[in-house]
Amino acid sequence: MPGKQELPSTLERSSRKAQQTWVKAHDSAVGTYGEGERAHRTAFAAVKHSFEKVGDHWEPKERKGPSDDQARRRTSRPGPTAGGVDANASKKHLYDLAKELDVPGRSSMSKQELVAAIQKANDRATAKARG
Repeated sequence: MPGKQELPSTLERSSRKAQQTWVKAHDSAVGTYGEGERAHRTAFAAVKHSFEKVGDHWEPKERKGPSDDQARRRTSRPGPTAGGVDANASKKHLYDLAKELDVPGRSSMSKQELVAAIQKANDRATAKARG
């Protein structure tokens, strides 16, 4: 099925560029791997290279590149990810993002704790937008 018809809801609420990135990567991956989970993982990996999840949508990153260790490994095997949070961003950027998402206790969190808290806030915002 063409990527445009399978566009995830978080990308429907994102910029046209983010949508085009996902669709192009998805359709290419379907041609290589066939329809299914692997094509979706490949498409999200492409999005995560240039965008980060903020609440219920994707926004352009300050710098392009892998967003977490899973994206850096370039493997087809699923593994733990930061769920669209740019775990390679500076602590200041993560703190500012946590502030934007109104994450409580952010001032005393480590970088890893900020990533986890932002991921939870993003998940809540996405669930709320879908419901």
